[in-house]
Amino acid sequence: MSARHRIIVQAAAAAFAVLGAWSAPAAASPLDARFDAFVARLKPQAVAAGVSPATFDRAFRGLKVDQEAIAKSQYQPEFRTTMAQYVDTRVSDTRVAAGRQNYEQWKDTLARLERSTGVDRYVILSVWGMETNYGASMGNHNVIEALATLACCQTRRPEFFRKELIAALQILQQGHVSPENMIGSWAGAMGHTQFMPTSFKAYAADYNGDGKRDIWTSIPDALASTANYLKKHGWRSGYSWGYEVTPGGSRRVDGGALPAAASKRFAPVGPNGPTFMLTGNFRVIKRYNNADSYALAVGHLADRIRGGGPIRTPWPNHDKPLEEQERFELQALLARRGFAVGEPDGKIGPATREAIMSYQQAQGLAPDGYAGVSLLRRLRTAR
Repeated sequence: MSARHRIIVQAAAAAFAVLGAWSAPAAASPLDARFDAFVARLKPQAVAAGVSPATFDRAFRGLKVDQEAIAKSQYQPEFRTTMAQYVDTRVSDTRVAAGRQNYEQWKDTLARLERSTGVDRYVILSVWGMETNYGASMGNHNVIEALATLACCQTRRPEFFRKELIAALQILQQGHVSPENMIGSWAGAMGHTQFMPTSFKAYAADYNGDGKRDIWTSIPDALASTANYLKKHGWRSGYSWGYEVTPGGSRRVDGGALPAAASKRFAPVGPNGPTFMLTGNFRVIKRYNNADSYALAVGHLADRIRGGGPIRTPWPNHDKPLEEQERFELQALLARRGFAVGEPDGKIGPATREAIMSYQQAQGLAPDGYAGVSLLRRLRTAR
């Protein structure tokens, strides 16, 4: 074999060695193929709804199945928080303090919105606090990708998500936001105050007059959108959502007069727990999220930001939630016992709740995942 031939053979062998180390891209999964077929079928429907082919193509460029959206849509929680746990967690001292800080920053905007819509400025602010913790947790999902995944690739309410997806594409067509900045939750709720696309189309507002209803980066637009939503759903100006009253009676616990509009008694945990007399505005808050616990938390957070105190009547058999330093301690104690909580951060997220439930199951306790004072005491004394 000539030297030249030998060099050629060696080069070829090296090339084949490189090729041998390289593997062809994996074939698309059935779910990927299903997603692509769905997008292809959707395009003419979107175009018929006023979405240009260019807008559609840009919106879907590079998108794929959102596996997290599928997982969360199928997730069935192993526990349910009680009314007391829900309200205490969401109307924490930290969230109240942050609400008061944001009120100082946005009080002029909120005052103008209250004058123009009649909606209580503190309730507007409270919805923002409840939905995204004043913009700190708006979600990190591409809304088009998440909605397309839910419309295509899971079994719960696919037509609902397809309708929301078409609405989201129409929002892009109107130029309110770019596809890259249309970020929201895994279920498609968007922006500072978490509007679904169809709600955005019906109620979102352009407060600053720039021609865009920008609930992602314009806090005034987001607050105005929430005020408009509550107004259009029947908020009555000049009335609260409700008032805490003495259990078994109709006297306000703060000694104030009870207006005639507060005519519906609400005792969420029975006659021995906190009791409220509600106005019709409580029902209006539920149009944002149809749960009594949510509406009570929004109303109570609004009152706390305004300067009111905690709910007076104790919740029966309620295990108080932990303060921030106690949450750090809880996570450290769980980790020391081999339960995976991740890096302790003082926040009770999914990993910590799973660790709590695992610990509770190991101890023969009800696995409710709740980070309360009694759990911390048990961990402190456990061997």
